[in-house]
Amino acid sequence: MDQQLSENSGDIADRSLRYTKEQFEQIRGQTEDYVRENPTRAMAYALVAGLVLDRLPVFRIIGGLTRLSLMALKPAILIYGATKLYQATKQEET
Repeated sequence: MDQQLSENSGDIADRSLRYTKEQFEQIRGQTEDYVRENPTRAMAYALVAGLVLDRLPVFRIIGGLTRLSLMALKPAILIYGATKLYQATKQEET
């Protein structure tokens, strides 16, 4: 039973990977066609995208998210420990 389940999940993973690769290739092909048809417009879009990404405070956002997750980690560990202690006491009673 477990072997069949692992084969099914492996099959699903293979199909998902194949589907993702096909979709990526299709998007890449469409992008190449668009750039070949409209090189000036594509360069303008790339320039604007580069300027926007340059102006975004990406590292500050990532740093803030990291600090927030580390602050949330302490209460999560405390709750996890309390849950394990409660489970251990319940097991001893039974």
